Order: sequence, then structure tokens, then C-alpha cells
Amino acid sequence: MNKPLRRIAIFCGLLVLTLLIRDNWLQYVKADELRTDTKNRRVSIERYASPRGDIIVGGDPITGHATTTSGDFKYKRTYKDGPMWAPVTGFVSQAFGANQLESIEDGILSGNDDRLFFRNTLDMLTGKKKEGGNVVTTLNAAAQKAAYNGLEKQGGKGAVVALEPSTGKILALASYPSYDPSSIAGNSSKDAEAWKKLDKKNNPDDPMLNRALRETYPPGSTFKVLTAAAALEDGLYTDADQNTKTPLPWTMPGTTTPLKNEGNIPCKNATLRVALQYSCNTVFGKIGSDLGNEKMLAAAKKFGFTEEQFTPVRSSASVFSDNMNPSQTALSSIGQFNTAATPLQMAMVASAVANNGTLMKPYMVDELQAPNVDTIEKTEPEEMSKPMSAENAQILQSMMETVVDKGTGTNAKIPGVKVGGKTGTAQHGVDNSENPYAWFISYAKGDDGSSPVAVAVVIEDDNAVRDDISGGGLAAPIARNVMEAVIDSKK
Repeated sequence: MNKPLRRIAIFCGLLVLTLLIRDNWLQYVKADELRTDTKNRRVSIERYASPRGDIIVGGDPITGHATTTSGDFKYKRTYKDGPMWAPVTGFVSQAFGANQLESIEDGILSGNDDRLFFRNTLDMLTGKKKEGGNVVTTLNAAAQKAAYNGLEKQGGKGAVVALEPSTGKILALASYPSYDPSSIAGNSSKDAEAWKKLDKKNNPDDPMLNRALRETYPPGSTFKVLTAAAALEDGLYTDADQNTKTPLPWTMPGTTTPLKNEGNIPCKNATLRVALQYSCNTVFGKIGSDLGNEKMLAAAKKFGFTEEQFTPVRSSASVFSDNMNPSQTALSSIGQFNTAATPLQMAMVASAVANNGTLMKPYMVDELQAPNVDTIEKTEPEEMSKPMSAENAQILQSMMETVVDKGTGTNAKIPGVKVGGKTGTAQHGVDNSENPYAWFISYAKGDDGSSPVAVAVVIEDDNAVRDDISGGGLAAPIARNVMEAVIDSKK
């Protein structure tokens, strides 16, 4: 072979080698990146070429699918009672992606999860169409309905979370106002218009905000339950009926400002029980100041404050600050100043007290199923922390039960059922200029002493008459209805 031909052969060989390297690079190194690239139209077409699996509540699907009449996407998602379940399901949209369970468990629902590989391969060989698996939730349909209907009837904004204290299962997760995920599931101009109306920029009610998990509110007097727990655990007080050393008026340390109580209530040297019954700011503010920032922060962290929770949907971290002076600590210890909590967080506080001091990790996915309903993954209850001893938790239970029996929480009474609770009316706006938030946290007890449900409710109503806003008046009836729904469903 002469020299020019040899050079051409070598050059052609290098070209072939380059093509082989490039081909292998694309097929093996870049495959996943190209497959999941949002600009890859084939990915989207394949995603909607078969029905998604369902999200299940109480054995029944709360999702479905419909065939599309135009475009190259064959199926789109549908939702049953979409606004009620949106804080649980989230949405999946041909145009706008997905969020919450629809996004987190997309692999199972779409059928693309690696754990379904063997089944998908078998279906491909047999010619069977690919199917998505199911996500089985912990939710209680009756409790969710009671929660959502209560919020809708109230007409303002708000959220409800109900937990099973012994396991951490989320039984209800409602947020209002809400939206229908079906309205944005497609890829039409109608879906685009619905999306635009839901955008916070165009809708100040922000219906897509999951207030149960993502919004933090000043918890007001419901936080006094945590402050009482801290006092008992520290040994500052050892009995519910022990007089506290609380003068009236009580001036916050380092200031000339007395901490005020609401109305003429018996707070001077009140016992812990009486202080919780009448919601004495002076008693619990002084407890927080006496314990100090470090001990109060440590107690709050044991209940879950300062960390995000994953249910698996992410919940915002609740706030209890560090580096506060004694007067700031006092205000924070009655649920004001910088203290802020999600409804999930305050349900966790009530749940830990009801479960004799043990806080279970909250979760809403019970199991993941293959298309043939075989279990792929099962969630096992997990202890998150132990904020209180069982003895101190039972002392606090007796105090919370007094609140419902003859205190500010009587609207939560359920005939024949022992209920513990705590009301809260949290200041809102500069110098408390806006309508306060109404809170109620509670639990119900069975005859055997166990607790099937703990609940947190928060209401924000800008249109209500200010003097009519109270946790006992607005939030407690909703909590009662949710607890009744859970109890009735177990009969």
C-alpha cells in the first residue's frame, strides 16, 4: 500500500473509532441524562402513553385517568374530590410537571421505577402494555372530609392535620382554599388559563399553597403545652396542681413591660393546671424565662422544631430561636415573638403528649404496590424522639383534659370520649394590627387509655369580627369533628 492510501486508511479508521466512542458515550454515559431531559419530547410522549397507577385512600383510588382527544399525549390524570385531596396528591400535568406525591412517587405511578424492571420486561415479552403501580396512603377518608368541610364552612384560610399518635400515620391533611388538580392536568389553552389563575401573582389566596405543611404561623397559646412539658421535664415543677411562683403583674426581665393576660383570670401563683385551663400568659412566660433560651430550645427540638419533616412530602421547619434574651424567651414560650410552627408540627406536639411522651415520625405513604398490587415497599412506624417521660406526659394529659372539660376548649367535647386540648389565639401583623390566628390542638382517648387521633387546626380569617376570633370558637369544633370521624371509622 502506498503512503497516501495508508494515510487515508488510518484517517478512516480514526473516524470509525471516534464514531464508536461517541455512540457508546451517548448510549451508556449520557443515556439517563438524555432520557430525562425535559426537552426530549419522546420522554413526555412515553410518560403519558399509558395510564398512571393510582393514589389509594382506604382501599379506594382518589385518582384516575382519561384519554385525550388531541395532541400526542394519550392519557391525562384525573382526580376525585380534587380540592379536598390536593394537599395529599399534589398534581401531575402534561404542561406543568408534577409535585408532592405525584412527583415523589412518580417512578411507581408511571411504571418506570427500577423495582418494576422485571415485570416491565416480562410485559414487553408478552406484549402486555406497561402499567403504573399504586401508592397506598395512611389517610382516613372520613377524617379528611370532616377536616376539609370544616375549613370550607369556615370560609377563611386554614389547615388541619390529624395523626395517629401510636404510629405517626397521617390521617388527615387539609388546606383551604384549595384547587382542583384536574383543571391543570392537560396541555390545552384551558389548562394554561387555569394555571394562570392559580398563580400567587394573580390569586392572593394562593390556593396551591399547602398550608398544612409549608406555612408557618405563630402558634400562640397552643405552644404553652410545649412550655409546660419543658417545665415538667426540667423539674421546675413536678405536679399539675403545684402552685407556681408567678406574681401578678409579672414584668418581663430587662424591661418595664408587664406581660398581660387576656381578661380577668386567676393567674397569680396559679397551678400549672389552672394556668393551662385559663391560658395564663404570665405563668408560661415566666416559666420560659426561668428555664432560659437554651433549655426551651432543646425542648422544642425534641418535639421536631427547627428541622424540616419529610412525610415524604416536605414540611417546612418550625421556628424557635436561639440567642434570645429572657424577655424574648418569655414571649416565645407563649407562642409569640419569633416562634412559628406548621400545623403538622403542632399536631406532632399533641401526638407526643397523647402517646405518653413518645413522638413517632409522621408519614402518609403506607405502602407502594406493583400493578398487580404486590407490595414493593412497606413503611414501618419509626420513633422520632422522646420529648417527655411517660409520667410527665400523663400529668400534661390531665391538664389538657381539664382545658376541654371546664376551660377554654369545651367546644371540643365528645360525649363518652376523653378529650384533651389547648386553644390558641395568635397575634398577627405589626403591633397585632391584623386579625389573629385561631388555633386548637387536641387528642382523643379510647377506653383503654390509648389515643387513636391527635389533631391541629389553624384558622386565618381576615373577614371575621376580631372579637369573635378564638381557638375555642373557630378551630375546636373542626378538631372535634375530625376526632369523631376517626373514632367512628374504627367502630
